[in-house]
Amino acid sequence: MLRTLCAGGLMVAGMLAAPVAFSQSVYQALGELEAIMADDDRRDAAYAAGQERIRFCGYCHGEDGNSKRDYIPNLADQHPLYLFNQFEKFGNGQREDYVMSQLAQTLTVEERINIAIYYSQQEANPRPSPAPQLAEAGRRKFQARCSACHGRDAEGFRDMPRLAGQPAEYIKLALKRFKDMDPTAQSSPMIGIAAPLTAEDMDELAAFLTTL
Repeated sequence: MLRTLCAGGLMVAGMLAAPVAFSQSVYQALGELEAIMADDDRRDAAYAAGQERIRFCGYCHGEDGNSKRDYIPNLADQHPLYLFNQFEKFGNGQREDYVMSQLAQTLTVEERINIAIYYSQQEANPRPSPAPQLAEAGRRKFQARCSACHGRDAEGFRDMPRLAGQPAEYIKLALKRFKDMDPTAQSSPMIGIAAPLTAEDMDELAAFLTTL
């Protein structure tokens, strides 16, 4: 049985997303997505349609949403609203990625909703820590700096991505991207969070989060 929509829910390429100015049509789509999630029959139908449409996505993100490559994020168990929002950002150019930008532009709104629902219902699998000796330090840093937005267990919440179980390499790459961003040109709150992080901090956070 599919899991119902719950408060805890990722990260297609960014961690904490900046506020987005969506069009009226996108707000309508977001309302439609929530209506589908609240209806068992419609959710099951959307899940099945999404499962048919994710074959290309599965080459990188895995058919069950667990990434096949350490530098690519899991989509499993991300909140469906978060996943849909990321499609919109790639589609309208707010976010750029060679593969994802082109893919998002080929998907209809209905397909974006179905894929988001499909991946949101998958189970994210924990991974072995690449540095178990750093995990405890990473846990303390996460609880002090990150849990207020991403959840006590890094489960995410609506437009805040799930970090639990993400590949360690991806977590470090994402944090470094935020640290290297120009705050005068970018607006993500993660820029300020990542700015003081050292390479050791990133290693510790990744060593902990990937095991959840």
